[in-house]
Amino acid sequence: MTKLSVNINKLATLRNSRGGNNPDIIKAAIDAQNFGADGITVHPRPDERHIRYEDVRQLKKIITTEFNIEGNPQEQKFIDLVLEVKPEQVTLVPDALNQVTSNHGWDTILNKNYLIKTVSIFKEAGIRTSVFVDPVEEMIKSAAETGTDRIELYTEAYATNYHQNKESAIQSYIKAATVAKQLNLGINAGHDLDLTNLNYLIKNISWIDEVSIGHALICDAIYLGFQNAIQLYKRQITFNQ
Repeated sequence: MTKLSVNINKLATLRNSRGGNNPDIIKAAIDAQNFGADGITVHPRPDERHIRYEDVRQLKKIITTEFNIEGNPQEQKFIDLVLEVKPEQVTLVPDALNQVTSNHGWDTILNKNYLIKTVSIFKEAGIRTSVFVDPVEEMIKSAAETGTDRIELYTEAYATNYHQNKESAIQSYIKAATVAKQLNLGINAGHDLDLTNLNYLIKNISWIDEVSIGHALICDAIYLGFQNAIQLYKRQITFNQ
């Protein structure tokens, strides 16, 4: 069964826009879990413009599901934080400094030696690793050679093309996920998934282990309520699975 990890970065962005502690990130994570989320995802960045490093430390104390920390391991501060907090999963993302949002996966061929070294650091600490990749078969095969436990498929292209031709939009993802399955890699997925396109993804790739969703879910929560939004996303994952 595919799990839903709720990314709470956007709630931290809202808090930081006014200072203070409203919304309360710790309470939001507790509520998300109580409302049915299978995990909590955060993506701290060096400028701490949304999730702060201290947030990550405090969140670890209250997580009762799974904790997934995303980020660029080329920042030593990020590596140190993950090793200190020891989440259930770390997702390695090749973000550039001050990048607004993730916009590409790793070139796992070019960066294979670096990823082998980095993955081993986290796995030696008992942390499950996931490598953020585009739906390209060669990149999946090379990712498997790094020793990573999972890949996370970068789903922006699928979401962008879904409304024009959903059958075409998903083809490269089915192929990539099939290769990953054959290589015994776990599969996560994330970026621009929403209530419109999520169910079709899961229906066609039922062996996805986890989807990480933040921006769309938090936007929906403004209109629908936080608890209702989480339940609606869970329904998209489990319906006809």
